[in-house]
Amino acid sequence: MKKTPLKISIALLVIFLLTGCGERIEDLEQVAPGEKIVIKFSHVVAEDTPKGLAAKKFAELAAKRTGGRVEVQVFPNSTLYADGEEMNALRSGAVQIIAPSTSKLGDMFPRWQVFDMPYAFESVDEIHRAMNGSMGKTLYGDLEKGGIYPLAFWDNGFKQITNRVRPLVHPSDFRGLTFRIMINSRILEEQFRLLGAVPVQMRFNEVYDALSSRAVDGQENTVSNIVTQKFHEIQPYLTVSNHGFMGYVVMADQKFWLGLPPDIRAKLEEVMKEVTDWEREQAMIINERDMKVLQESGKVKIHLQTPEEKWEWKRALAGLEKKLEEILGAKMFSELNNNDKNVLSSQYLRSSPTTLPRIETSLVIMGSIDLFSGCSLTREFSL
Repeated sequence: MKKTPLKISIALLVIFLLTGCGERIEDLEQVAPGEKIVIKFSHVVAEDTPKGLAAKKFAELAAKRTGGRVEVQVFPNSTLYADGEEMNALRSGAVQIIAPSTSKLGDMFPRWQVFDMPYAFESVDEIHRAMNGSMGKTLYGDLEKGGIYPLAFWDNGFKQITNRVRPLVHPSDFRGLTFRIMINSRILEEQFRLLGAVPVQMRFNEVYDALSSRAVDGQENTVSNIVTQKFHEIQPYLTVSNHGFMGYVVMADQKFWLGLPPDIRAKLEEVMKEVTDWEREQAMIINERDMKVLQESGKVKIHLQTPEEKWEWKRALAGLEKKLEEILGAKMFSELNNNDKNVLSSQYLRSSPTTLPRIETSLVIMGSIDLFSGCSLTREFSL
């Protein structure tokens, strides 16, 4: 039977629709040299935070080092996906890179809650050593088994605590207050319960409204997040406790990342390493800068935890040790417990404050505050 031009056109249209509605690129190794690869990078914090700036720098360098073959589109401040949505978006291919905080991995990868354990680490350098050693190998291995390709570990810094009601000096000061906590962390929930407070899981983009409406009394966060989200404008009390660490795991879907052309993948991983070194420096600079913003704001009464007060908090939180061991497993817990600081040992938690390192304290109006170790340098001041 002779085919008419109309029938041929319809047939071609059907073929086009059937082949054109699928994914644009099935095998990225077959991408033509001149074809651009678009990577969407979604995160939930402001652009001028350590993570926000690093994501932007990664995008700039990726384009430059690949000769324009890769375009990284950055979506900050939950503009694309919010807390709790990012992982599903990554797995579905809606985005290609995310960088959630370690706490938010707690439901799928529970051992990442190690960073939520109060006073588990005494400095950022100690954390980096742990992540470069057996602990990091174990944690990254958990992600890989779950189909995630870990690209980097970025810093923000140690967390501080704010609230609207009163200064938080002793564990008893928490009693009856409600605190927003990050999603997916059993350690954070138990932390506030042991202090006599009520924890409320909440997405990051909902925190300001919850604080301003007094749905919750306080929250814990790094100084850079406190300033960029303007929490200090509605939270008059801040305790510099350096009790927990906030870091970010930059990650991609394993299948997607390994499907990139090998030369492109190598260049992107080289860029990521360079950006990670830069990001860690920026995290220190930005948190120190933003602490000065808090000091000069006139809106916050800042209390710096003393060694004696730190010991009180650790005693109140000692019950977390057993829960952490259940989460980590005996082997990993033992490795962490036997590091050079021995910070998780029961003996350390039960020790007298007179056995802790003593630091001279003084009244400071404008001074340096150590946001990158577990020690507070000064005592208390208000502006």
